[in-house]
Amino acid sequence: MNLLLRWWSQVGRALMREQAPAADAVTAGQPAAALVGMAPRRVWVVLGLALAAAVALGLLALNREASRLSRPGVHAVEEGGVQSLERAWAVADNGTQFPPAAQAQAEGKPVTLPDEWSRSQPGYKGGVWYRFPLDFGEVPRTHEVMAALIDRACSSVEVHLNGQLVFRSGRMVEPYARDCFGSHVVPLPTALLRPSGNVLDVKVAGYPIQRVTSRQRAGGLAAVHVGPLVEVRQMAEELNFWTTTLSQIMGGVLVVMGVFALGLAWVRRLNYLLYFGLLTIGWAVVTGRFWRLDLAVPNDAMEVLIAIVMAPMTAFAIKFLMGYAGIGLRDPAQQVWNLRVNLLLWAQCLLLPLSLLLLGLDQLFLGARIWFLVFTLELFVAIGHFLWVTGRGRRAEFWLMCAALGVVAAVLGIELSYQNGLLKTGGLHITHFVMPLLYAAVGVRLIQVYARALQSAEGARVHLERRVQEISVEIERNFNQIAELRVEQIAEKERKRIASDLHDDLGAKLLTIVHTSDNDRISTLAREALEEMRLSVRGLTGRPMVLSDSLADWRSEVVSRLGQAGIECEWRNPNDTIEEPLSSRTYVQTTRIVREAVSNIIKHSGASHVVITADVDLANHVFGLVIQDNGRGIPLELDGRLDRGHGMTSMKHRAKQLNGQCLVESGPGFGTVIRLTLPLEIAAMQQVLPHRLGP
Repeated sequence: MNLLLRWWSQVGRALMREQAPAADAVTAGQPAAALVGMAPRRVWVVLGLALAAAVALGLLALNREASRLSRPGVHAVEEGGVQSLERAWAVADNGTQFPPAAQAQAEGKPVTLPDEWSRSQPGYKGGVWYRFPLDFGEVPRTHEVMAALIDRACSSVEVHLNGQLVFRSGRMVEPYARDCFGSHVVPLPTALLRPSGNVLDVKVAGYPIQRVTSRQRAGGLAAVHVGPLVEVRQMAEELNFWTTTLSQIMGGVLVVMGVFALGLAWVRRLNYLLYFGLLTIGWAVVTGRFWRLDLAVPNDAMEVLIAIVMAPMTAFAIKFLMGYAGIGLRDPAQQVWNLRVNLLLWAQCLLLPLSLLLLGLDQLFLGARIWFLVFTLELFVAIGHFLWVTGRGRRAEFWLMCAALGVVAAVLGIELSYQNGLLKTGGLHITHFVMPLLYAAVGVRLIQVYARALQSAEGARVHLERRVQEISVEIERNFNQIAELRVEQIAEKERKRIASDLHDDLGAKLLTIVHTSDNDRISTLAREALEEMRLSVRGLTGRPMVLSDSLADWRSEVVSRLGQAGIECEWRNPNDTIEEPLSSRTYVQTTRIVREAVSNIIKHSGASHVVITADVDLANHVFGLVIQDNGRGIPLELDGRLDRGHGMTSMKHRAKQLNGQCLVESGPGFGTVIRLTLPLEIAAMQQVLPHRLGP
């Protein structure tokens, strides 16, 4: 046992060392789920070790009691000089003293401890005297106080040494005390001890197994030990730790865990946490007798109350398994089945006390055993269905819950075997030690799942806030674009109106002047004004053109004007079918740049030959136009001041407005080269292609 405790403490220290970095991460500001979520496999391993330790403790206790039962019925001296009294003369009698010798010889019989009344005194209620002869060999020294240790006596105990009362625990009249799990240390006064022929009489008052609902609470007496008080107290402290203190600690932990689960259930509206909280708190209440409270409540009422509590406890366990597995949440057929299960579970809470009353108070154990079998079968079905649902859904907790529920099934099987007399445990209640550990394992898993859910919810909230911010920015940008588009639409509408007015009003009047004027100069000026107006109208309408069509218009106009001026023009166009689009604005500005360049050639260059080269870089969507003449070039007095004359300023300004550039290269006697480079707009392509393709 000590080796097992040391091993378990080493495991706990190793776990704390491994989880230290996770704790530092939490203190650094990470979510609380990091402590649980960083090493889920490690948690599973530790919980598995806890379950294994619980099973090992139960088996160890069973082995210990089995070894006691197998010992020969003689006085044995254990380590440290403590005698184990394993045989006694038992007499059923309610008197205040051990019965007279004749009565004891006639009515008594020898028994071997531990003595269970369900086997040695079936159906008996009241007191049973146990007589133990004591031989020390010599009178103990005055400074050495002897004591007796009663491992377990159900229910009230009275001890006499050599005919003198030295100890009493509980009432010796009904209702008897219900301390069936605590040990008793009885100091033996040295003045009453004799070198030989000492007699230790122990009276136990209790109830037959028919009047209780659990075999552990039936009358009986476990082992009795006699030895020095110091050693006896040390044995009692170790025994009380496993039978009382540990149960008190587990009960307190279960209450805290249950309150925490109820709080989460109320906050998160999770029904399965509600049932788990009620289950853990209910278990702590049922095992509350380990607090050794001596209530003057009739035995029958207390036993019926304990049996009644088992019905809602079973219902809480089944409802927790169903809710945790997600059964009956969405499927209408499962919801109907879930409703029927609820009616059955809560109906048996009423059927259980009615059935006990119908059977009678003398058949409490029979009724409780039948109901315990029913509850066990129900739990087996619920466990199997839970594992089937979680295994089919491949949930992460399948293997952990499989191990935990497997231990639950094993413990229930052991308890069922013991209650039916198929197994002897010496009065130890293994279920009370293993089940709290299982509750703790399931509680840790639930906290882990909840912590991860909180972490996921926090991440989802941060992601949602980021998405809301992004959408807000996008909505604001779209609103600005819509506003700009609305302004553009209004401006486009206004431009079309102005273009229509110019074309219908001013254009008609200029055309009339062209056809009716007798003055050639006026007619020519009107014709030029009409052309400029048409160009302006085209720019206002905003309809894009194909680059090849624009080049054809420019070529026709340039060749015509230069031809009229007696200048030879060579137009070089590598590709006559360039389908790249050209916006109306680019077309108008480029036309004016070309006209200005041709006008400068005619007026100032004195050239006889002009070469115009048009090219398109399809990869970069760039249009280039090079105009080169063989004239006299820019005079020296204008060198360095090209932007101040010859319309160069307007040409460069128009190119800059189109995000392009216009470069002028010239020298006296070397002619002039004008290099125009303009980007082609993608938006124009999207507008012109439908017009080119047609309906």
